[in-house]
Amino acid sequence: MISVVIIGLGNIGSHLYTAFSKLDNVSVVMLYNRTEEALLPFKNKVKTTTDGNQLPDADIYIIATSDDSIAAVSKQLSLKNKLVVHTSGSVSIAVLDDKNRKGSFYPLQTFSKGATVNFKEIPICIEAEDKADEALLLQLAESVSNNVHKISSEQRKSMHLAAVFVNNFSNHLYHIGQEICEENKVPFSILSPLIQETVTKLNKLSPFNAQTGPAKRNDTGTMQRHLTELTNNTHKEIYSVISKSITNTYGKKL
Repeated sequence: MISVVIIGLGNIGSHLYTAFSKLDNVSVVMLYNRTEEALLPFKNKVKTTTDGNQLPDADIYIIATSDDSIAAVSKQLSLKNKLVVHTSGSVSIAVLDDKNRKGSFYPLQTFSKGATVNFKEIPICIEAEDKADEALLLQLAESVSNNVHKISSEQRKSMHLAAVFVNNFSNHLYHIGQEICEENKVPFSILSPLIQETVTKLNKLSPFNAQTGPAKRNDTGTMQRHLTELTNNTHKEIYSVISKSITNTYGKKL
């Protein structure tokens, strides 16, 4: 049985608790959060605390807080020679306090409260300084996911950067698309089949080969009309920058 303490009950921490609580070989012995409010939904399910000095003994302590607070949180922990890991994609394990053994347990997925995820399909990226700790993290990761990778801090930071492009940026573009639809009284749902096909194609084609649209064709007339139709200057700038990048990628200079 692997005993775990989860530190921070934001999106990732909450989802990790849900996933771990379904496993026979993992026991979440405590949830820690600075504020009581975030702990209330878990009160009748597991031990909780707002006191970082009251953490019980466990095999792994998972810091699931914001990236900027990881170093400070790890320093404040009244633990010594314990395996403390974080869930960040962009932060090196070097920021963790030296009084404990260091590692990372990074689920490569977007998490939103209230949205169900299938952890079995989520890539889990692990890293540890010690081989025994790595083996323990590997065991934990393989208990919850069928997609586990040993990834260094540098590789993880590169993956997180790529993830920002394919998830955060693309989702913001969906938001802009929704605004354009709403401004013209068109249901955003009409674009759903297109969005689904764009993602499905990537199972067969590389993003390079899957690209279509006026920027790839260097269809300057269509692109100019689009820019004229856009009323938001930020949207105009985004359209121009991305279109130029696409056109240049396919060797047709603007």
